[in-house]
Amino acid sequence: MSDDVQDGFVRVRLDLSYDGKDFSGWAKQAQGRRTVQGDIEDALRTVTRSRETYELTVAGRTDSGVHARGQVAHVDLPVELWADHRDKLLRRLAGRLSHDVRVWRVEEAPAGFNARFSAVWRRYAYRVTDNPGGVDPLQRGHVLWHDWALDMDAMNEAAAALVGEHDFAAYCKRREGATTIRTLQELRWERRPDGVMEATVKADAFCHNMVRSLVGALLFVGDGHRPVDWPGKVLAAGVRDSAVHVVRPHGLTLEEVGYPADELLAARNLEARNKRSLPGSAGCC
Repeated sequence: MSDDVQDGFVRVRLDLSYDGKDFSGWAKQAQGRRTVQGDIEDALRTVTRSRETYELTVAGRTDSGVHARGQVAHVDLPVELWADHRDKLLRRLAGRLSHDVRVWRVEEAPAGFNARFSAVWRRYAYRVTDNPGGVDPLQRGHVLWHDWALDMDAMNEAAAALVGEHDFAAYCKRREGATTIRTLQELRWERRPDGVMEATVKADAFCHNMVRSLVGALLFVGDGHRPVDWPGKVLAAGVRDSAVHVVRPHGLTLEEVGYPADELLAARNLEARNKRSLPGSAGCC
């Protein structure tokens, strides 16, 4: 697959955020369900007075109910259309989009940029409170209530065994033909001054349900239902464990996507498309 932009088109990068509560995830779906991709593509077609819908490519497809503060996408637009609308496109999108989705930046992308394949890491946050009184009503759409006291030190000890390059099949919903090998670069918990516990989860990429499954396993350690070494043993087993609970989506936010320097974009695109295997495992490519 080439990252060359078709003649007569220009690749445009969009930086955006959204509250996922009323969206059926990022990706367009049948049956008229509302999605972030659908809303933005419709708005883009309307404000540019285009007959054609120009398809967005996103850094990370978020599930239904998941939020994003630092999502990135790209779209290829005809050169003439971009020239006519570039200076007013951001303000026109703001006037057209619903208030639960915002585009913050629209600019021509550097050569070789691909919102998905150029990314070198994605950083998520998952927010939980173990306050016996529940969640602050003003944060209820973004914080999970866990009705057990949580031991953050135990959770961080368990998390340390999961960091690194592993096959995360035990924490992912399998998809045909997709690898579950990922490099988990960071997984740690901090308790904020307001008592909310915040997990930082950073990896080169994530497979389906991976973050929410990891959080679910660590919560079981934190509340004493499982020992500290349990999440690591689940990982090593390499198969889905029915005891690993996929926590609810509303506590999860995509915070940031990282990209290399412009001159490294093309190489990163090729690297990201290679199907990985762990050292010593069968297969190649």
